[in-house]
Amino acid sequence: MNGAHDMGGMDGFGPVKPESDEPLFHAAWERRAFALTLAMGRPGGWNIDMSRFARENRTPIDYLSKSYYQLWLAGLETLMAERGLVTADEIDAGRPLHQAKHVSALSAADVAPMLARGAPTERDAAVPARFGVGDQVRAKELHPRTHIRLPRYVRGRVGTIELVHGAHVFPDSHAHGGGEQPQWLYTVAFEARELWGADADPTSRVSVDAWDSYLEPA
Repeated sequence: MNGAHDMGGMDGFGPVKPESDEPLFHAAWERRAFALTLAMGRPGGWNIDMSRFARENRTPIDYLSKSYYQLWLAGLETLMAERGLVTADEIDAGRPLHQAKHVSALSAADVAPMLARGAPTERDAAVPARFGVGDQVRAKELHPRTHIRLPRYVRGRVGTIELVHGAHVFPDSHAHGGGEQPQWLYTVAFEARELWGADADPTSRVSVDAWDSYLEPA
């Protein structure tokens, strides 16, 4: 899906200015939005890729007008509404208006162990890896209307495999209920001049994690 969220390499947004000693959260509501999104994933039945798609699948004016955690909150509203856990009038009112659905919840004591355990995405590989470290590959020109994790600015460009990570859950299918469909995952290094032309810094390069179906031999 091409959208406003895919900002890599885009002109017009000005330089990135890191905030010195930036806190994890700038306000208490951001911490709550993050916690609520994690907490509702289990009873809501969605996965991390569905959650990403819910945040990214927005019009440019909607996406660009929201801060980072405003997008998390908007994505959570979308996910809950899709599953009948909240209604539009409740979102507008900011409070429950109807009989709530019963969902299973974690106890407070179970939260920290669950977060520490995480949710690994590595899976057994069904086929050998097509590429190895040092291979030249080209990122395919892919423009689906659904979820994709391949940045637009590397599509059609040639890079070099620098790491092979094993087989991992394929987010493009996982985001839409199509199952995990594991694929080999690689880190591909692209020279800055390959991405942005002769005026780019010749000493710079960008590394991108890319699933097997995103790549072809160069």
